[in-house]
Amino acid sequence: MLLIPAIDLKDGHCVRLKQGEMDDATVFSEDPAATARHWLAQGARRLHLVDLNGAFAGKPVNEEAIKQIVQAVGDDIPVQLGGGIRDLDTIERYLDDGISYVIIGTAAVKNPGFLQDACSAFPGHIIVGLDAKDGKVAVDGWSKLTGHDVVDLAQKFEDYGVEGVIYTDIGRDGMLSGVNVEATVRLAQALRVPVIASGGIAAMADIDALCAVEHEGVTGAITGRAIYEGTLDFRAAQARADELAG
Repeated sequence: MLLIPAIDLKDGHCVRLKQGEMDDATVFSEDPAATARHWLAQGARRLHLVDLNGAFAGKPVNEEAIKQIVQAVGDDIPVQLGGGIRDLDTIERYLDDGISYVIIGTAAVKNPGFLQDACSAFPGHIIVGLDAKDGKVAVDGWSKLTGHDVVDLAQKFEDYGVEGVIYTDIGRDGMLSGVNVEATVRLAQALRVPVIASGGIAAMADIDALCAVEHEGVTGAITGRAIYEGTLDFRAAQARADELAG
């Protein structure tokens, strides 16, 4: 089980939101590159970046901070990035900057042809991010629920050639209320590609619960607020996950 620290970028700073509310942002660091180096030192094997301004603007906004992070970790670990990625030129630029995986969320749901083109043009580099509540997919920074069933949509995207799916239960993200393991497993069982859990990790019990379903195809988990507020010790949590994988 790969635990992936999240670095959410707003106005060049590292922040955390509660349930995607831009006005409810807590600034954790003014120096994103230092934050990235910190998680690398703590044993992170991948980083998860989100350009929050970009997600709302529909175009890259925090590219300078993103470049600094990639330079800070060098070739040591892969970096995945989402937020405001709406065209192939942007994907190409980010991959040239050193990003390993580009995450397409809202644009995949609204414009599946774009996702298909991205998977064809950049095989092995595209991850789809699906945010859902009660099994239905949400878009536009979670402000709109669609009628799409998350499993049906994920299976369609798998056929396009996505490298994996990041599944966020938006009722729990940033709330430290525990992961929706049941919904995550249901999705993983329906797919062949790996599923990365996101949203709600609060404590070691969540790591135990996720490791128990790793064999179902849940291969990673993104953690944010818990590791910044100290309810979860990242290094200890990754060591625990490794031990359980044994």
